[in-house]
Amino acid sequence: MNVPIIDPLQGDFPEVIDEFLALENGVMKCVAFNRRGMLLAAGCADGRCIIWDFETRVVAKQLQDKDCAAAITSVCWSKYGHRILVSAADKSLTLWDVASGEKITRIILQQTPLQARLDPGSAAPSICLACPLSSAPMIVDLNTGSTTLLPVTVPDLEDGALAPSRNKLADGVSPPLTPTAACFNKYGDLVYVGNSKGEILIVDHKINQVLAVVPISGGAVIKNIVFSRNGQYLLTNSNDRTIRIYENLLPLKGGLRSLDDLKKTIDEPDVVEKMKGVGSKCLILFREFQDSITKMHWKAPCFSGDGEWVISGSASKGEHKIYIWDRLGRLVKILDGPKEALIDLAWHPVHPVIVSVSLGGVVYIWSKEYTENWSAFAPDFKELEENEEYVEREDEFDLNPRDEKVKESDVDEDDEIDIMTMDNDDFSDSDMSHEELCYLPASPCPDIPEHQDKFVGISSKLLDSNHSGSPFSEAGQDDQAMNRATSPLEDFRSLGGSSLCLEEGLCFLGNGLAMK
Repeated sequence: MNVPIIDPLQGDFPEVIDEFLALENGVMKCVAFNRRGMLLAAGCADGRCIIWDFETRVVAKQLQDKDCAAAITSVCWSKYGHRILVSAADKSLTLWDVASGEKITRIILQQTPLQARLDPGSAAPSICLACPLSSAPMIVDLNTGSTTLLPVTVPDLEDGALAPSRNKLADGVSPPLTPTAACFNKYGDLVYVGNSKGEILIVDHKINQVLAVVPISGGAVIKNIVFSRNGQYLLTNSNDRTIRIYENLLPLKGGLRSLDDLKKTIDEPDVVEKMKGVGSKCLILFREFQDSITKMHWKAPCFSGDGEWVISGSASKGEHKIYIWDRLGRLVKILDGPKEALIDLAWHPVHPVIVSVSLGGVVYIWSKEYTENWSAFAPDFKELEENEEYVEREDEFDLNPRDEKVKESDVDEDDEIDIMTMDNDDFSDSDMSHEELCYLPASPCPDIPEHQDKFVGISSKLLDSNHSGSPFSEAGQDDQAMNRATSPLEDFRSLGGSSLCLEEGLCFLGNGLAMK
């Protein structure tokens, strides 16, 4: 992220609120950037999904299903931005085609999905991961509508038999499950599930089998789990008010195959201990973040685009505070926003920009406050704190070629400049053969009736002024009497105007009238 030009004494993270996005008749609940950060999708309380052009800060498209009027709980872009998955409080999952604005499919689940994520390894995904309110995470086939519940615990084995469940009520009925967090890895071949026992389960979702277990110190409920964009780090937010960062030891590609090889290297008869041994070689604790003074709960934690920073919002009521840590665990900034609770966060994939959603439905855009440093562009430029009197040297402007030191350029002017080769960017895993959706074409809708009404009103004022003896009405009054039934445009031309524009108010040009 602009590493060559960043001041080493300043962090490349946002500092102030630059702008905000608001809808006239809508309350936004959740946000998500597309892969390049050109578009921002926002789910609303009335069931709409608004897509903002983040460069121009205007609404590029609006997706709304007539069958859905419930609040949106999450939005997720596909890998190349051609599709958006929307989960709603009416237990629905809706897949949209972004370019055409058409609904591809809609599925109703048994539970309300709090979060839904598309398979990140597919260009046109048909598989998604849903985390319901009171059920285990599930894999949903969007083509067929079939669902598969993922395992959330590893049963304790005693002499080959299942031990009695610890989570049974007195009448033998199981209590409702705590909302469980889950996410895909970078290429979607594994699912990482955080359960209520404080464990991270690594699951092969194709065969629905737990391959490894990573216990978390304290055993607190895991509320959030998310990977960094490069797939090297995993973040968990637990109920013990601690954010933990784990380093991913598996290769980014072929992680499932590496897990199978690790299982063969561990000789342990106990199934659970063997899974924990495999898990210790998959994830290793890197850092822990917490507020040791207030011991506050965290909301919507995530990584920056390059994984160098970790951010999280305060879960305290009425607070819109964003905490920023570096990857080494140091708290570098606390952003204090308006007196509204924070409900969602997202970091721009490329730029040091954060968007936060308030309880009132407004999206705030946080950006870096840059200071001018002219000495960075000219090494011989001297910055002055105050005005100083400059005394010109006697020979300052004398031409003396013998004393001038001329440096010869090392650049060969005969070399050809390569304008075809593309530099590697932060999205090196993208498939160049697949076209990525970065922008949405604008489709303006001219408001013709409004212009006509305004135009007719202006023309009537002109006609009244002509009858009141205006100096511009002395010529052509007899002609106007014959053209009462003509259009307003002809009424203006009959007044002697030679130039006309239908956008703004009136101005005088010479002895005629024109629209300005």
